[in-house]
Amino acid sequence: MSTADLLSGFASSGEFHAIDIERASLIETRHQMLGDLICEQGLDGLLLTRPSNFAWFTVGCDSTRGSWNDVTSALFITPDARVVLSRNTDSGQLFDRQIPGLGFQLKERVWTEGREVLMSDICRSRNVACDQPYENCPDISPQLAGMRLPLADCEMKSLARTGEMLAHAIEATARNFQRGETEAEVAGQIAHRLMRHRLTPVRIQVWADGQGERYRHWSYGEAAIESFCTLTAIAKRNGLHVGASRTVSFGTPSREFRAAHLDSLLVESTGIFFSRREWEVYETWNRIERIYEKYGHTEEWHFADQGCATGYELCEVPIVPRSEYRFQAGVPIYWHSSIGPALSSDTVLIADDGLSIVTRMENWPRIDIDVKGVNLSRPDILIRPE
Repeated sequence: MSTADLLSGFASSGEFHAIDIERASLIETRHQMLGDLICEQGLDGLLLTRPSNFAWFTVGCDSTRGSWNDVTSALFITPDARVVLSRNTDSGQLFDRQIPGLGFQLKERVWTEGREVLMSDICRSRNVACDQPYENCPDISPQLAGMRLPLADCEMKSLARTGEMLAHAIEATARNFQRGETEAEVAGQIAHRLMRHRLTPVRIQVWADGQGERYRHWSYGEAAIESFCTLTAIAKRNGLHVGASRTVSFGTPSREFRAAHLDSLLVESTGIFFSRREWEVYETWNRIERIYEKYGHTEEWHFADQGCATGYELCEVPIVPRSEYRFQAGVPIYWHSSIGPALSSDTVLIADDGLSIVTRMENWPRIDIDVKGVNLSRPDILIRPE
């Protein structure tokens, strides 16, 4: 028997994953949190079925096959155990590549039965709560939503890296696509750059020549880009979401479009500047609304949502008038302000001593926006040759 035959059953060194001590410690902490909740509620266990909660508890594990409509696994938590419920077609990859050595147990079924059989079996004759409506289980999703934020230190570092890669993908696409290409072709280029760096595209918008003024949630279509375009992308990595946009003009933009872009930056910058620790959302919202009014766009905020606290869910908490949600350090906010054909968006992270731009510009023209005497460097329009 050859040496190659002897070694064929063994994994290569590249397949072994060193245990991340910080991640393992955070999982233990979250297990303790849920264990306390189980005891307080007089439960036997807790069933986590939503990908966001699965990713939060495991600190980044993906329980889907790339789409939240194709969920492969769930978690059953007791004070003493954390058990993955999965199909035999998915469990190997999950344990080998995503949660190796992190103290999880496995219960699986063959693919012909699926995880629902396991979920039903494990809930039978037990007092089990779930993170969404399921059979007769009480739904404790509100309690879990409150646990997903703020982010831990290692999650904030991961978010920052994701923001860098997202901004790079959008900006590189904006600098290189050709005039006359369609929105769909440019969206494909953004997706390609994201996926090369293991970011999962969640939402891509390409607004050609004012398309967004008609449809504020427009994604992309077959229209060719002739004069100007705004590129927006939201992506996730390790379960966490980040979003940003950049705007391009072939030749000098019209006075009307430049004014709309500047005003959208003013609104977004106001939101960013007043995303302050311990402030309630309505305090920030009131200042945003005043900017809309001051520059003659009183009705614009009615046409599209303005932002949200993001995290393991794309929208953990919406930014809406009269909201009493209190900003905290470690909470990422995705601001996206639109006026007419213009859209400005970036993700920021609230800190104890201020905030940081997660999707900071890499190689992009900048414009200083004054908010209460403070200059914020924001993305200007990239002007390319006609």
